[in-house]
Amino acid sequence: MTFDKLDKTFDIDSAIEKVEDTSTEIKKLSDNKDLQNDYEYSRGQLYNLVEKGQEAINGILDVAQNSDHPRAYEVAGNLIKNVADITDKLVDLQGKMKDINQEKKQTTNNVTNAMFVGSTSELQKMLKEMGKDK
Repeated sequence: MTFDKLDKTFDIDSAIEKVEDTSTEIKKLSDNKDLQNDYEYSRGQLYNLVEKGQEAINGILDVAQNSDHPRAYEVAGNLIKNVADITDKLVDLQGKMKDINQEKKQTTNNVTNAMFVGSTSELQKMLKEMGKDK
């Protein structure tokens, strides 16, 4: 180990043991679970905001129609715009989740490295044979 000289200097036994690192695997699983939980929570909140916005729009439209006041119509228009923005955020959330899932699929590809052990003439013979087979 890298602490052998220190252990000898201080006359102590090394207490460090090699332990397999599983923290990255646990973290990946935790990240996936957290990501899914965050997605579901965000989605639920956005749906809740859209529903509350619809109720507010219905109420302010009643007020605007009964009062014929321009400010009431302005508030109704702003509420409608806000609800439309929230629905856009809901669609964006779906797109972001798809992008994240695509990245996960792309990073899980396995790569196999092969090494040829032999002379260059053996390698050339092998390549020629492979070329003939195709």
